[in-house]
Amino acid sequence: MKYDSKDLTEMSNVVRADALRAIMSAHSGHIGIVLDAADIITTIYANFMRSGHDRFILSAGHGSALLYSVLKNSGHDIGDLATFRKIGGLPGHPEYGIHGVSATTGPLGQGVANAVGAALAEKIRGTDGVVYCLCGDGDLSEGVAQEAIAFAGRYQLNNLVLMWDDNKLTIDGTAMTDMDIPSRMRAAGWHTDVVSGDDFDAINRALRATSRARLPVFIECKNTLGRGSSVAGLSRAHGYGLPNEEISKLATQYDNAHGRKLWSEFAATHSWTIDDAPRIKLPHVKIPATSNIISTRELAGVYLDAMIAAGVHLMCGSADLGGSTNVKTKSSVDIAAGNFAGNYINYGVREHAMAAIMNGMAATGLRPVGSTFLVFSDYMRGAMRMSAISGLPVIYVLTHDSIAVGEDGPTHQPVEQLPSLRMIPNMNVFRPCNRLEVIYSWRRAILDTNHPSCIILSRQAFLMPPTPRDADVRRGGYVIMGAGTRRVRATIIATGSEVPLAIDVARRLGPGVQVVSMPSVADFRRQGVEYQRHILRGFVVAIEAAATAPWFEFADAVVGINGFGVSGPASDVYTHCGFDAETIANDIACKIK
Repeated sequence: MKYDSKDLTEMSNVVRADALRAIMSAHSGHIGIVLDAADIITTIYANFMRSGHDRFILSAGHGSALLYSVLKNSGHDIGDLATFRKIGGLPGHPEYGIHGVSATTGPLGQGVANAVGAALAEKIRGTDGVVYCLCGDGDLSEGVAQEAIAFAGRYQLNNLVLMWDDNKLTIDGTAMTDMDIPSRMRAAGWHTDVVSGDDFDAINRALRATSRARLPVFIECKNTLGRGSSVAGLSRAHGYGLPNEEISKLATQYDNAHGRKLWSEFAATHSWTIDDAPRIKLPHVKIPATSNIISTRELAGVYLDAMIAAGVHLMCGSADLGGSTNVKTKSSVDIAAGNFAGNYINYGVREHAMAAIMNGMAATGLRPVGSTFLVFSDYMRGAMRMSAISGLPVIYVLTHDSIAVGEDGPTHQPVEQLPSLRMIPNMNVFRPCNRLEVIYSWRRAILDTNHPSCIILSRQAFLMPPTPRDADVRRGGYVIMGAGTRRVRATIIATGSEVPLAIDVARRLGPGVQVVSMPSVADFRRQGVEYQRHILRGFVVAIEAAATAPWFEFADAVVGINGFGVSGPASDVYTHCGFDAETIANDIACKIK
């Protein structure tokens, strides 16, 4: 151990002082966690974090001022603490990409699951890296954290240390956590310990003991929210609950020359870098011969298997649906507790944790692929949004993409999910209709290292429409069936399994009607107005088995679904919801000349 309790006390007080001044400069922030958890985070960084090996994740992201303060003092290049919560400065909650910030956190519970993913990634990569995570009562109340905790216990991630800032308070008062959290953690397969959050000797002993652990470690740190202030032990200590005069007085009281000298010496001897896994090199892989009547989930699975067999290192997995989503292929090898040499992860029925765990994995440089049914993307939306905010190249394979799920009924038939995913900034969304578009979707998703991607796939088989030789799928939208005449009376836009339907409609309408396949609305949007006008000519109709509103960006009329589906055979459900060629053709014929 490098620093004793006396040294750590002074170093911790410097962290408090700087964090308080950052909050006072911003006129907003969270004071309570700064005052009660500085001892915990200081001990982790000063005595246990190994530069180039270990990671720290602040799941209680509202304590960002505390994290920024320790990062600044320990030598990370994060800029001026006075920019806290100001435009262009340090954001109000930690964001991945800031030097030393391992995950974007703040929505409670996400950081716990991110830490599980980072610890799993270290196991997969075969390193001795340890992941430390500080969480609060609110984190442990969230379902995503409990899903991830159960996952970590099953996989015996003994390189994971979760420290609980146990002050028993949240914004509304008494924390509504379990009555006995340590018992719950032990039942989930964790080793547990308990210390006082201001006892440096006890914190040091507990953290030293983690090196011998055979299970993930949970350390309860009994604490007092806002310790040392006039609002100590009160829920209003959580936020900006003190007058500036008291904040300034506390900062002056905590600041000290000895602590600053120790931090300066510490920073001079540490270089904070972690060697991440290399980026993927994607060879040219062809889809082996298949029937022309096939589902896109099957095509995607065949191509995925070919890529893995060719040496593409993807960490695939599913929320208990690998066989249905076709991400578990002939080349898949299960990862298991004690044996992390495989390439497939069984997440169990834990969609939200799966997505958040994949964020933690992607932040280490691995390339995770997770799958479930499209309708269940709602369960993991919070983590998907964090993927997009963080610019993490997580790949979501979402199958059973429309009312064609049929007999399973409206609970399993996605309607609003597809357009809502397209509305997430920074998120790629692909819905392919044939072999070439499936390849395009996979390659775009894998080669894009700054955006997460959703690949939306059908359960039902359909006749794959051919893409013309001169078409450029990479533009996101292209003419898949020409009008047959110089003058284009109408353009029908469609995606995925609705493209064959659109072609049938166009043929019924006769010459002058063309069909545009648009596997990526975002890529099409990037082409600019000139290309869009060249492609979308005449009266424009969009056909997609999903909510209609977003399509009016491009279309004059939309054939879609603004209610829920019904139970029945897929073809009957399509007809019931108005998705038959004759009905659509008759409707369009009334609108075009």
